[in-house]
Amino acid sequence: MLPDATTLRLEALSVDDITAQSTLRVGSIQASVPCPLCLTPAPHLHSHSERTLADLPWAQYRGHLQLRVRKGFCRTPRCGRRIFTERLPTVAAPWARCTLRRAQRLVALGVALGGTAGVHLGHQWDLGGSRPTLRRRLRRLPVPSLPLPTVLGVADFALRQRQTYGTVLIELERHHPVALLPDRTAEPLAQGLRAHPGGQVIARDRSTAYAEGARHGAPAAPQVADRLHLLQKLRQALAQVFSLSSQALDAVQALGQQQPVPLPEGAMAVPVPPHDLPRPAPQRAVQRQGRRQALHTPGWALHRQGWTAPAIAQQVGLSRRTVRRALRTAACAGRTRRSDLGDSRLTP
Repeated sequence: MLPDATTLRLEALSVDDITAQSTLRVGSIQASVPCPLCLTPAPHLHSHSERTLADLPWAQYRGHLQLRVRKGFCRTPRCGRRIFTERLPTVAAPWARCTLRRAQRLVALGVALGGTAGVHLGHQWDLGGSRPTLRRRLRRLPVPSLPLPTVLGVADFALRQRQTYGTVLIELERHHPVALLPDRTAEPLAQGLRAHPGGQVIARDRSTAYAEGARHGAPAAPQVADRLHLLQKLRQALAQVFSLSSQALDAVQALGQQQPVPLPEGAMAVPVPPHDLPRPAPQRAVQRQGRRQALHTPGWALHRQGWTAPAIAQQVGLSRRTVRRALRTAACAGRTRRSDLGDSRLTP
C-alpha cells in the first residue's frame, strides 16, 4: 500500500465510492530531519507541512497520498538554508505532485509507446498524463552510456522532402542511432565523427561530401559501401544484363524445357534449335514490304465499307497517323528514299 513502509506510517484511509478515489493519510517516521544542502540534522523543528501526491490506482479507485512531513531549522553558519522541508527521496521528488512509483510508470509508458499511444493506455489504467507530460519526463531521462561504436553507418534523412536534409550516424552492430547532424555536407560529418571516436569502419553511400567528411573526421577508418546501395547497384546491373541478353536467356530457358532424346549408343542428347542466320538486306526489305502490304489491305477494305480512320486504327492495331498515311493511296507504296540523299556537306 505504501511507497516506502520504512519511512512512512499510515494514519488514516478513506475510500470514496462516488468519485472512485482512495486517499491514504500518511506521516513521516524518519529518525532525523537532515538539511538537503549540508545534510546536518535539524536540532529543532519549525512546523509541519502537508502535500497531496497522486499515487498508483487500486483496481477501479484512483490513489492519492496526503503526506505530512516536518520542517526544520538549519543552524549551520555556512549553509544557505535556514528553514527547509523534510525530504523523502524514496517516496517523491521535491515539489512533485505524484509519487516516485507513479512517475516511473509514466516513464515506462512513454518509453514503450510514445506520446499518443502512451496517453491512451495511461487513461485506461487511470494514470492520467498528457503528451507534453510524457515528453517532458522522457527528456529528463539520463542518456544511457553505450560502448564506443566500431562500425558506423552514415545516411541522410529528410526533415522536409526535397528541401531540408540531415545526416544520421548509426551504430550498425546494434542498430542504434548515435547522432543527428544538421545537414548532409562534409564539415558536420567530420565534426560528428570526431565527437564519437572509435569508428573502425565507416559504411556510407557514394556521396563525395560524405567521403570528404569521413576522410577528415576518421582518417584511419576504411570507407565501404553500405548494403542498401550495394543491392541497388546489383539490381541495376542485373536489369541491364537481362534486358541486353533477353534473347539468349529465352533460348536457354527454352533449351532447359526440352526433353532429352536417347541416342542409339545409349547416350542422351538435347536437341538444339537452329540459329537464325541474318538474312541479306534485299530479303529483309521484301519481308518488311510484305508486312506493310498485309496491314494496308485490310485497312482499305474497312475504309471502303465506310469505317473511319480512328475505328480502323483500333481494329487493325495501328496508330491513327499510320492509318491516315496508308489511306492516302489505294496501292501500298514502298519506302521512299530521302530526296536529299547524298547531298550532305560531308559528301565531297
